[in-house]
Amino acid sequence: MTPVIILIALLMLVCGFEMLLVLGVPAFLTKTFMFQRIPDPVLIQKLVGGINFSTLLAIPFFIFAAELMASGQIAKRLTDLIKYFTGHRLGGIGHTTIFGSMAFGSVSGSAPATVAAMGKLMYPELRKTGFSEKFSLGLIISSAETALLIPPSITLIIYGWMTGTSITGLFIGGLGVGMALGLAFAALVIFESLRKGVGRGEKSTVPFFTVFKSAAWALGLPIIILGGIYTGLFTPTEAAAVSVVYAILIEAFVYKNLSFSRLISITERAAISTTIIFILLAMGSVLSYFVTLAQVPVLITNFLTQIDAGPITFLMIVNVAFFIAGMFIDPNSALLILVPPLYPVALSMGVDPIHFGQIVCLNICIGMITPPFGLDIFVASSTLEKPVMSIINGVWPFLFINILVLILVTYVPGLATFLPSLIAP
Repeated sequence: MTPVIILIALLMLVCGFEMLLVLGVPAFLTKTFMFQRIPDPVLIQKLVGGINFSTLLAIPFFIFAAELMASGQIAKRLTDLIKYFTGHRLGGIGHTTIFGSMAFGSVSGSAPATVAAMGKLMYPELRKTGFSEKFSLGLIISSAETALLIPPSITLIIYGWMTGTSITGLFIGGLGVGMALGLAFAALVIFESLRKGVGRGEKSTVPFFTVFKSAAWALGLPIIILGGIYTGLFTPTEAAAVSVVYAILIEAFVYKNLSFSRLISITERAAISTTIIFILLAMGSVLSYFVTLAQVPVLITNFLTQIDAGPITFLMIVNVAFFIAGMFIDPNSALLILVPPLYPVALSMGVDPIHFGQIVCLNICIGMITPPFGLDIFVASSTLEKPVMSIINGVWPFLFINILVLILVTYVPGLATFLPSLIAP
C-alpha cells in the first residue's frame, strides 16, 4: 500500500495540486490503510499540536519585520552604508549586492523578501556599472540565499523545531556558512569583473559621518537582534518580536515612511505568508507522525547498513535527495518531507545535529534558485518584470558555486560547528 500512497502524492505534485494536498492526502491515506485503529481525532490533535510551540512564534514576527523593511527605508539605508565601503572597488556594486543581502537577511530571515527588496535597489545599479543582465539577475537571487543562512533564519527555526536542536546554536553555525557562501559569490563577482572589464562604481563624495548617521537607526536592528540572541538577552522568538516593534517605530517616527494605511497593507501581506507556512507546518507534522509510526528511519538505516554505507555516502544521498526535491517542490515542503526520515539516520551515523542542519539549510537555499520551479526565480521575475528564462540563464554559474560550497560544508564539518563550539562549547 505504501508505494501506492507515494505514487498518488507524486501524481498530485505533477498535476499541480497545492502543497497542502500533496502533504495531506498521503498522510490521511496512510492513516486509512495502515493505521485504521488510530482514532480520527488524533489527526486533528497532530495538526493543531504540531504547531503549538512558542518557538514558531518567531516566524510570523520575522516575516512581518521583513515586510516592513522591504517596504520602507531600512533596507536602503543599510545598503547605502555597505555601498560606501565597497561600491568604488573592483566589482563593487556586485559586492554591495551580496553584503547588502546578507545585512538584510540578518534582520529578516526571508530569501523572497530579500530578493524583492534588493532587486529593486541593486538591479539598476548593477546594469549601470556594466554587469550583464544575465549576471545581474543571477547575482540578485543567489545573494538572497544568504538570508536563509545568516541568522535569524526562518528555515533554521523550522529545522530546530522539527529536530529539537538548539536554535541559537544553529544561528551561530549559519553565520559561518552564510559568510562562506557570500565570500564565494564575491570571488565570482571579481572573476566576472576581470573577465568582462566591468567598471568600478563611483567613490562616494558624501562624508562617512553623514552616511553613517543616515544608516545608524537601520544598523541598530541587526545589532539588537543578533546581539540580543548571542548574549542571551533575548530568545530568538523575543528577538523577532523586538524587531517588529523596532522596525515600526523607526519607519514611522524616524524615517517617517510608514502611514497607517501602509501598515495595514504590510500586515495583510505578512499574515498571508505566515498562514501559508503554518498550514504546511501543520500538515507536515501529521506526515512526520506517520513517518515515525511506519519506522521509515529504521528502514533507511537498515538499507544503508546492508549496502555498507557510511556517513560520507549517506550525506551524498541526502544532498542528491534535496537537490531533486528542490527542483520541483516548495523548499519548506521539502524540509517537512525529508527531515523526519533522514534526521534520525544522521544521528545514528554520528552526524552532528548542527552540522546536519546547515547541510539541510544550504540545500534549501539551492532549491530556492534551482530551475524549473525555484521560488526566488519567480519572485525576481515578478519584482523586476523580467522573463523567467532570462533569470534561469543567469543562475547557472551561481548554482555551480553553491554546489561547491555545499560539498565543502558537507565534508568539512568545522565550517558549520566551529563557531557554535566557541560560543557554546
